[in-house]
Amino acid sequence: MRQAKIFYKNDFAGYLTETDDGEFVFQYEDEYVQNHKDQFLAFTMPVRKEPYKETRLFPFFEGLIPEGWLLKIASRNWKLNPNDRMGLLLACCQNCIGAVSVIPIETENE
Repeated sequence: MRQAKIFYKNDFAGYLTETDDGEFVFQYEDEYVQNHKDQFLAFTMPVRKEPYKETRLFPFFEGLIPEGWLLKIASRNWKLNPNDRMGLLLACCQNCIGAVSVIPIETENE
């Protein structure tokens, strides 16, 4: 399982998880739901208590991953498969352009 904290500007918005089964789950944090009802990450992911679940990485997060020559450099430098979308998101998107930051959560296995 791989997991990240998602921040919108300086506000902790929630958790993005890739389960061991390959499912992706995004869950807004309770305090964020209470205090930022209209501050959603994407139109397709409005703020709610229920988790979002997909068999592929959510399109919003896919859009944060570098493309083209920058993807090649990132894949080569971090020795990541370009198809490992969660790995690329965790490695490349801590300080992306825009309001959203993806901060990896280290696990005991890493």
